[in-house]
Amino acid sequence: MNKTNTSPDLLLKRLHTFEFLRGLDEQAMRKLAESAVWKIVPQDAVVFWEGDVEPYLYYLQYGSLKVLKTSPDGREQVLRFIEAGEVFNEVGALAKRPNPATAMALEESGIWLIPHVALEEVVMAYPQTALQIISNMADKIVNLVTLAADLSLKTVEARFVTLLLDQAEGDVIERRRWTNQTELAAHLGTVPDVLSRVIRELTKAGLIEIDRQQIRILDREELAKRGMIQGG
Repeated sequence: MNKTNTSPDLLLKRLHTFEFLRGLDEQAMRKLAESAVWKIVPQDAVVFWEGDVEPYLYYLQYGSLKVLKTSPDGREQVLRFIEAGEVFNEVGALAKRPNPATAMALEESGIWLIPHVALEEVVMAYPQTALQIISNMADKIVNLVTLAADLSLKTVEARFVTLLLDQAEGDVIERRRWTNQTELAAHLGTVPDVLSRVIRELTKAGLIEIDRQQIRILDREELAKRGMIQGG
């Protein structure tokens, strides 16, 4: 993703690819693009805090983010990772309600902020856009329900296996520089020591191979059985 081209024209091109903006005319698209504010967030900086009201729809042009909840004792639960090309913060942009979680940059990230006012004008003029945004939000709710069920019903090993099988491309997961055991453990609802033990056991069983660049699945069928995953 281009880190230097931050003109509204670049954002305009990207808006045309968004499924939830399908059906908007060029004038409405351009108005959204020209209303947007560009922001660069350094690595480990907070994009917004839980409880903040941020009246913007965010589009991540480059970089990576995590969305997390923090317990009173400081333990993190990562709810989702956000990759370049994704939009987020529909709650703040449309409902103007406090954010239910904190968003943090895992690496330097470039973000477009589309104001609530501009988005509201589009929604009022094009009701089908509101329905498409609601559908987009519904998908995220389903993902959160799945995460809650996994945390309560599955072992750490089963959750890790599911993560590997979901993210693998050709039985290989490329490791980003921030994809360390601390971040993975937070995403899986555990601690690094427990995850390290799971990785050692799966490696010893000949099911995966891991180094600094990649995680490789060596036996997909047996790995799925280990994670008690059926079908597909």
